[in-house]
Amino acid sequence: MPRTDSRRKCWLVQAQAYRQQYGFNAITLLPVNLYGPGDNFDLETSHVIPALIRKAIEARDAGDSQMQVWGTGSASREFLFAADAAEGIALAAAHYDKPEPVNIGSGMEISIRELAELICNLCGFQGKLVWDASNPMANRGVAWTSAAPNRNLASPRKPVFRDGLIETIAWYEKHRTESDATKTKAVETQTSTGN
Repeated sequence: MPRTDSRRKCWLVQAQAYRQQYGFNAITLLPVNLYGPGDNFDLETSHVIPALIRKAIEARDAGDSQMQVWGTGSASREFLFAADAAEGIALAAAHYDKPEPVNIGSGMEISIRELAELICNLCGFQGKLVWDASNPMANRGVAWTSAAPNRNLASPRKPVFRDGLIETIAWYEKHRTESDATKTKAVETQTSTGN
């Protein structure tokens, strides 16, 4: 069992024990892959959406004719805009009172290939995507059962994936210079102090 799954299982068991022993309304929420403004856009540590946004913008600005993407693009994922996840968490805290865990998701899964093409389109990169199957590919998507939880946590609006991407891209475009400067300054500080 991967480490993250072990942690989730511990949280679930702890929440259920608090509920049973103390009558504490502890709930376990399992969000899908989140993205949005303020995300981590560092290519070495980011998740797929911010990494693709950064790569597409950098390739566009450099006038590159192609952009390399790891894997084959066949894996699929479910993503949720961070603001929509926050709304789901608030709804669950206010209205959900059961011991079973609840998935918080959009109910829409997309392949990494479709995602990369959409992000490149939204970022204005018109070059070719080159898939590098020799590099690690994410595991195939695991289907979340978010349809039932979404019925329990009805949102006043239906999240629109494309709109979330547009907002995230706009945020990155506006903040990338200061983000890059902060990272450069941190590297310079580490170099000058010998860390």
